[in-house]
Amino acid sequence: MRVAIAGGHGQIALRLARVLAARGDEAVGLIRNPDHAEDVRQAGAEPAVVDLEHASEDEVAQAVRGADAVVFAAGAGPGSGPERKDTMDYGGAVKLIEAAKRAGIDRYVIVSSMGADADADGDDTFAVYLRAKGRADDAVRASGLDYTVIRPGGLTDDPGTGQVNLGTGLPRGSVPRDDVAEVLAAVLHTPGSSGKTADLIGGDVPVAEAVEAL
Repeated sequence: MRVAIAGGHGQIALRLARVLAARGDEAVGLIRNPDHAEDVRQAGAEPAVVDLEHASEDEVAQAVRGADAVVFAAGAGPGSGPERKDTMDYGGAVKLIEAAKRAGIDRYVIVSSMGADADADGDDTFAVYLRAKGRADDAVRASGLDYTVIRPGGLTDDPGTGQVNLGTGLPRGSVPRDDVAEVLAAVLHTPGSSGKTADLIGGDVPVAEAVEAL
């Protein structure tokens, strides 16, 4: 399988590239900064320099062409303002939808967030973020693509355990980025996970079993 990962230099994306490489898959990491190319290569992925925020849909389509699936693991990042949450967390996800369609890619996996809701209350930056993520999730679900929405809780850099809790209506919790990457890789290889939206926190169910249960 060949997988194009938007936000290719992000912490989850680099971990996902390593997991995919270990599985024998190919990964392409979409990056804005060419200085990050070597980090992407070290993770086992092929870097593709394209600014998802400002590039045209055709340029993004060219970067992902030939992939079997795309993963949206991009985002405005901590410290960014409300405006960029909208243009990147929502706008970037929508642009990747259109790029995938133009490139003939049907499979789309998005890394969202627990609590993502297009109607989330509040004017603070986190509320704007949750609304942007919620709108992105809605757009992916309405896209006609073969989608999966994964909504992790609080992200940590703790070593992965290989065990998670994956489902709907879960209580707030945290999850190691290592385990998020493992779940994403498993989802990509599990056809039955298509058309599903699931919260993700740490738990006691092996990743493969949790994904199969979707």
